[in-house]
Amino acid sequence: MSARPSKAASLPTKPIQKKARIASEPKKSPKKAGLASKPKAKAPDSATKLSAKAKGKERAATPVSESKKHKKTSTGVSDPSSSTSVPTSFKVVAGSYEKLLYGLQGTVSVDSNSSEYSFDLKPIFIFPAHVSCIKSVAASPQGGKWLATGSADEIIKVWDLRRRKEIGGLMQHQGSITHLVFPSRSYLLSASEDGTLCLFRARDWAVLRELKGHKGRVNSVAVHQSCKVVLSVGKDRTVRMWDLMRGKGSASTKIGKEGELVRWSTDGTLFAVQAHSTIDIYSTDMELLHTITHPSRVHDIKFCKRVVGSGELLLVGAEDKKLTVYDIPSDRTKPPIVIAEMVGHDNRYVVSAASSTSHDLIFILCGLG
Repeated sequence: MSARPSKAASLPTKPIQKKARIASEPKKSPKKAGLASKPKAKAPDSATKLSAKAKGKERAATPVSESKKHKKTSTGVSDPSSSTSVPTSFKVVAGSYEKLLYGLQGTVSVDSNSSEYSFDLKPIFIFPAHVSCIKSVAASPQGGKWLATGSADEIIKVWDLRRRKEIGGLMQHQGSITHLVFPSRSYLLSASEDGTLCLFRARDWAVLRELKGHKGRVNSVAVHQSCKVVLSVGKDRTVRMWDLMRGKGSASTKIGKEGELVRWSTDGTLFAVQAHSTIDIYSTDMELLHTITHPSRVHDIKFCKRVVGSGELLLVGAEDKKLTVYDIPSDRTKPPIVIAEMVGHDNRYVVSAASSTSHDLIFILCGLG
């Protein structure tokens, strides 16, 4: 989907902001999402139905912050962001406009003499996953087993990557699925053309939150590293901030153009909104800091930390067949500058994202090259 190019409007003098108290327990009990009783598409193994009943006593739960989860599971697990070692294996999962889902297994090896990397890719699966084009794909992080695919058929399919089986379909939305993301292994967040965001619990796929506020299609969402705050942009030319703990909006502002992508920085102190060939950098209080005008239409952006030294970089993939690297200065008054350009594609960049752990990488692709 493409946004109409327009000039950026000036930021309102004071965006609508509310400081929300974090409730210990939600007031409403989670709803069960609609499940496809007989999934039409099946993986090579026989498909199993997704159980609608939770085991044990059902409790009204809220998303658990990543910091709390890390305290429990940090023993013997290295932080991938703090390590420069390259994973020895990775998976590539791609959804296409031809309704097909592709899976590839990759391995990485290093020549001890020349220190050169070599990559080997082998196909794992390929099969029709939906009755319409696949518009979004997401994999659960930190070694999770879940894979979710969203389509124009308004269904979210859930897959077990370890067993390579389809688990079932979530039918909560009344429009095409535009974005999927796993804030953690235990939760799935979805966005749709119906203007809503939904938070599912992976244990029983119950709907914990349904966020309403956008007037029109939601194009992209981004979850803060605390797993308590979410950003979204859509056709209504606004950027909205949501409090996942309370299930309500906490702030919003008009940006004067239809945002196509929104991304948090790695430290969660900045976020970027992309629209056509422009990238706006905002602070957490929704103050516009800088605007980057890229020479060609942008397809994907991603913040990352420097491998050597401190600081943050912004990677931009665009139709100019380049991967452009912008340096984001720690001094917020200084604008981002281009420090490198990587040329290695014959065609335009596809929309892509990556999910990593200390031992494995999962790359998600959805689009045309």
